[in-house]
Amino acid sequence: MKRFLYAFVAAVSMQQVSAQELYMPRNIKKAYEKGTRDISGAPGRNYWQNKGIYNVEVKVDAAAKTVSGKETITYSNNSQDELQELAIRFVNNLHKPQSPRSGYVSKDFLSSGLLIKSFIVNGEKYMVNSDDWGTVEKVKLNRGLKAGAKAEVKIEWEYPLSVQSGREGQIDPETFYVAYSFPRISVYDDYNGWDMLPHSDRQEFYNDFNDYTFTISAPKNFVVWATGDFLNPDAVLQPEYLKRYKASLKSDKVIHITSEQEMRSGKVTKQNKWNVWKFKASHITDFCFALSSHYVWDAASVQLKTKRASVQAGYKTGAKDFEHYVDWMCYNLDWFSKKWPGVEYPYNVMTAIQGYADMEYPMMINDTSIPDDLRDARLTADHEIAHTYFPFYMGINETRYAFMDEGWATTLEYLIGIDENGEAAAKEFYKNFRVKRWINDPSAEQDQPVITMSTQVSGAGYGNNSYVKASLSYLALKDYLGDELFKKALLHYMNNWNGKHPVPWDYFNSMNTGSGKNLNWFFQNWFYTNNYIDLKITDASQLNDLLTVNIDNVGGFAVPFDAVLNYEDGSAEKLHFSPGIWERNQKQADLTIPIKKKVKSVTLDGDIFMDYTPDNNTKSL
Repeated sequence: MKRFLYAFVAAVSMQQVSAQELYMPRNIKKAYEKGTRDISGAPGRNYWQNKGIYNVEVKVDAAAKTVSGKETITYSNNSQDELQELAIRFVNNLHKPQSPRSGYVSKDFLSSGLLIKSFIVNGEKYMVNSDDWGTVEKVKLNRGLKAGAKAEVKIEWEYPLSVQSGREGQIDPETFYVAYSFPRISVYDDYNGWDMLPHSDRQEFYNDFNDYTFTISAPKNFVVWATGDFLNPDAVLQPEYLKRYKASLKSDKVIHITSEQEMRSGKVTKQNKWNVWKFKASHITDFCFALSSHYVWDAASVQLKTKRASVQAGYKTGAKDFEHYVDWMCYNLDWFSKKWPGVEYPYNVMTAIQGYADMEYPMMINDTSIPDDLRDARLTADHEIAHTYFPFYMGINETRYAFMDEGWATTLEYLIGIDENGEAAAKEFYKNFRVKRWINDPSAEQDQPVITMSTQVSGAGYGNNSYVKASLSYLALKDYLGDELFKKALLHYMNNWNGKHPVPWDYFNSMNTGSGKNLNWFFQNWFYTNNYIDLKITDASQLNDLLTVNIDNVGGFAVPFDAVLNYEDGSAEKLHFSPGIWERNQKQADLTIPIKKKVKSVTLDGDIFMDYTPDNNTKSL
């Protein structure tokens, strides 16, 4: 039996901290003062964000292993500032030998990087030497781009595909994942101006919501999968495979569009030397694609509330986990839409490609095959698809605030895992894979505040801040508010910032407004401190029908826990305490519990909120 909050809680100190103000960096504070952001959590009356409309023609030379292209960008300066320069971001320059990186890479990772062949702004040609470019560089404009004005930017470029495949590159000699494949205009926002943080291969990405039209020239016998709506299947697929593809768009069951043998036979695509595949996606933060001459192609679709979404997978013959991917992903899209976060999957397609990255992109994922552990493989897909909402639906700055997306993806992975594998198995996986490595490591880098900018935390400290502690904070808040109010507040935050660029303070303020509670005490505790999880029973005593338990919160985090009462007659019961027990005093709490039997011992059990020193969580009477 488990009792919930039937105990009386006496806090040692009655000091009320919930009304405290949260520290806000000066640049963020200035945005609030300017009215681009609002203390209610909503975008301010003066909120703006810039936008690009991208028309891109790209060609993949499978023999030379190069990507070349040209693009026209219509860029709208919606800010109040006249822009004297454009910041151009090209993530693939990470492969250049001289680029700064977060860790060791092999020779197969290195390449010559981007070659800019032509750069034109508003009809005026610029002499650009891309030899010295990193992952982001500024181009000074001859004439400033006035507030409210538009610029037409035309770029021609090429770059080699890295032999070593990670987030992008050569999966095998005839299979390529082509991501971050075009120069783009970096984000210019209301709190930092131009985003000039270089990509180091650890922190992830920050992009504007743009419109993309892509035409992709691929050699015959190569199938292309991409972000967005597939505009011209009739022009590139032969009749039988076109029929199968179109059938999959209405089918609940998996349709095997192509086998490896069919791909290699030359029967699948039109037999032009080059086929041009066309895709379009609007108001989205990125575009990527993959192509292969021999991958199996499976597809089905899932009926959501307002639409039927296409679900596809491309993989090597015999990949036992990927044979299940379409079914898994159909379940994902339906579950995330209906349960958590409870927002309908916002796009028309989701595609999984077997690669090496375990990485998310809008409408696509690039996952390692884990054929010997289907549960682990499925949770990988769960996690990457959960990123649909954070950062793509929400436009999060992952580079600076990774906990705003990785923490949520970890939480959604855990919640759907309960449904897929049962609560006990989901908790065991979460503890073993997520929590243990953090809580059992007492080194200083593990206890840096979560609010610390992600670029300033390295190694395991980065991973634990971004994934583990952030996820635990979201689950602790869910426990504190209860599912109904937590979902109400979460959807308020998501509705405020869908298609925009939230920062942590927008999350804090939105959750306050959405819940109708001042949660600043909770956010201060979880995001601004060096806390960890460590409770200690200092004393426990029984006087007639009252049990008193004195607890020190040594680690400091406001965590939920169960008090397990073991009675002398051999029975036991659990009483659940939410993080609200720590609202008035985050260091100590006294539990005064009415009982009817003699207590033998008391144990504090945090479950997934694992304790650093569990030995002092039990007290015998």
